[in-house]
Amino acid sequence: MAHFLLIHGSCHGAWCWDYLRPELERLGHSVQAIDLPGAGADPTDRAEVTLDLYAQAVVAALREPAILVGHSMGGYPITAAAEADPSQIRALVYLCAYRPVSGLSLAQMRRLAPRQPLQGALDILGESFLFKADRAAELLAQDCSEEIQAWQIASLTPQPIRPQEEPLSVTERSRSLPQFYLRCAQDQTIPPEYQAQMAADLPPGRHRVLPASHSPFLSMPAVLAQHLSEIAAELDG
Repeated sequence: MAHFLLIHGSCHGAWCWDYLRPELERLGHSVQAIDLPGAGADPTDRAEVTLDLYAQAVVAALREPAILVGHSMGGYPITAAAEADPSQIRALVYLCAYRPVSGLSLAQMRRLAPRQPLQGALDILGESFLFKADRAAELLAQDCSEEIQAWQIASLTPQPIRPQEEPLSVTERSRSLPQFYLRCAQDQTIPPEYQAQMAADLPPGRHRVLPASHSPFLSMPAVLAQHLSEIAAELDG
C-alpha cells in the first residue's frame, strides 16, 4: 500500500481532504495532509510566503516515500518540492491542477487559459485574495450539497499572491518522476479543456477524467480515492 501526501489549492488547507482521507485509509493506504505556509491554521505571515517556502514545507513533510497529490494551485508546490529534493517522492499527481510550464508563474499560466472563469470572482486583500462568498459555491463545488458548500466557504482563508507570481524552472529532477493528471470535466475554476492541454504530453493511461467539479475530494471522495489507489497499484506494478 502507498503513502499519500496531499497538498491543497488556493484559499484551502489540510481540512479540505477530510472526506478523502478515510476513503484512502479504507483502501489500505496511509495519508498525510498539511497546511501550506500561511494557509489553514499555519501561522506564517502571508506577506512572507513564497513558492520556495511552499517547496520547503512539502519536502519537510516527506517522512517516507510518498505519492504527492496537488490540487489546483497545489500543482506548483509539489513540482517545486520535486525540483528541490525528489528523493522521497514516488510520483506527482495533478488533481485539476496547474502543471507548471518551465519559466512561467502560476499567474502567467492562468492568464494563458482559453477562458477566465475567475474574472470578477476574487476579492483582492492587499497581498492576498479570497473567493467572493457569493461566487465560491458555483466555482468550487457546484456538485456538492449546500451543507458541504457552506462548510467549504466558511473554511476558506486568504491566498498569498506572491508565490503565484513567481516562475518555476522545471528540470529533469521533477520530469523524471512518474506524473499523472486527474482532470475534472465539470470544473468551473480551471477550464477542463485547459486541464487537457496541460496533461497532453503524459503517457497513455496517466490522464484520467472525473465527472466532477473543482472539488472532487468533497463531491466524490470514494471515486477519487479509487483513482488514486489505482495509480498506486500501477506504481507498484
